[in-house]
Amino acid sequence: MLGSSWDVSWHFKWLRDDFAPPHLLNSAGTTLAMVLVGVHWYTGFGVDKTAKRLIETGMAIFMIAIPVDLVNHRVNGLDITSWSPSHALLYIGTALMLAGVIKGARGVVQAILFALFLENWHFPALHQEYGVYGFKSWLEGRPEAEPILLEFAAKQMQRPVDTAMVEKFAFPVSDWVYPLWTVVGSVLVLVIARRVVGMRWTATGVAAGYLAYRVVAGFLLDLMDFPHSAMPFFLLAAAIAIDLSFRFLPSVPVAGALLTTGAAYAGFVLQGWIVETPPSALEAWPVAAVLLCLLWYGQSRIKALDPPETLGSSAS
Repeated sequence: MLGSSWDVSWHFKWLRDDFAPPHLLNSAGTTLAMVLVGVHWYTGFGVDKTAKRLIETGMAIFMIAIPVDLVNHRVNGLDITSWSPSHALLYIGTALMLAGVIKGARGVVQAILFALFLENWHFPALHQEYGVYGFKSWLEGRPEAEPILLEFAAKQMQRPVDTAMVEKFAFPVSDWVYPLWTVVGSVLVLVIARRVVGMRWTATGVAAGYLAYRVVAGFLLDLMDFPHSAMPFFLLAAAIAIDLSFRFLPSVPVAGALLTTGAAYAGFVLQGWIVETPPSALEAWPVAAVLLCLLWYGQSRIKALDPPETLGSSAS
């Protein structure tokens, strides 16, 4: 996670390099994970069969994704967006590994692991969150990206280094992607975390923990003179709405989804007034509301997500 956080900031400043420090840190983490997966596979300790299969499948997908991503960069040059198929394999592999570990945990540890799952899900949206400041710095005449990166990106886009090119580099996908990915996807992760862990204020704690990590990581990157990003503080408003919905509207998932959608978008607008937020098609909120209603209702019908009986009153 540390390597991946550094990696995004690195790619908004320097030209890509297979052996860049963030990639080496990522590789160290991957090696550690492989050793631990091997230990679980050999001993059978730590997780049940289903969790072990999730972890092993996730690791296999992740390891396949690495050479696929390298080939992608060799063929296509700079992979300008986080929203690429080869990167998606990395996210999917990580998600399956985390799902397996989450299945084998309980209580606070499980909530912490859900914060890691949220970080992995939200990761593609970092492109727009870094892009906000990347584009702003260009307009202010002090670009965060080094000239070699801008020139390489412009050559790949077959256009000069100008404002339109930098804008495309900073925001490679449509404005409706960010709000739907976060208000629907990231919020759904928080909903499932609250359901699975079963403790009061789980969603709020998971969101707060993730945001705290982002703030600390952003501060450290800023000290090292790396680009910084817009933080998704609006997720905290959504998380509070989720926990309140589980407390007071446990049998009305649609109401909870609508309340949370409203809280998320209100938080997004408020954040935009105070600090930076990525360009977003806020008029897509009805689509987000409908999707979240369907997904919230769908997860409520999956009995396997119910918390263990041992949690007792803490599950209320």
